[in-house]
Amino acid sequence: MASEVVADLAGRGDVDDAAFARQWVEVRAARGYGPARLRAELRARGVAPSLIDAALPAVTREAQLARARAVARRRLPALRRRDPVRAAARLRDFLRRRGYPASVVVRVLRESTGLSVED
Repeated sequence: MASEVVADLAGRGDVDDAAFARQWVEVRAARGYGPARLRAELRARGVAPSLIDAALPAVTREAQLARARAVARRRLPALRRRDPVRAAARLRDFLRRRGYPASVVVRVLRESTGLSVED
């Protein structure tokens, strides 16, 4: 019975994992999450890897960089009260937990704190 209902809903287009993945990526990326985090969230929700791979290219490198910069701008005022090196390390860790690739994190750190990861 349940499989018939699911088949009927899928036939009408009401159950569409690809559309769900695209929508999830769009909404969560706009909230400041990077591709690694989005991939993990979709995987945890049972979305097929091929559908995840198809949905993630919607988040371009330029968009990732812009969102990571925005996240850093919001986070930096609270961190600036600390030692600059420690603030940069905390910002780096925060951006990595949000799912941004290392190349984006390094660039945002250099732009927003003037420090590199190694400093």
